[in-house]
Amino acid sequence: MFERITTLFRDEEGATALEYGLIAALIAAVIVAAVTALGTKVSATFSYIDSKMPTPGS
Repeated sequence: MFERITTLFRDEEGATALEYGLIAALIAAVIVAAVTALGTKVSATFSYIDSKMPTPGS
């Protein structure tokens, strides 16, 4: 029984899967941050353009 537990702790295959999962989570976090920042700037740009356009009928 003790030998099986020792073998389980020495097995490194799960470590690589965990590392890939952490890398994917980090990439996802960076993408969310970039889209949020870009979305704010795009929204501000469209608001500026909208404020400079003439209103219909005037």
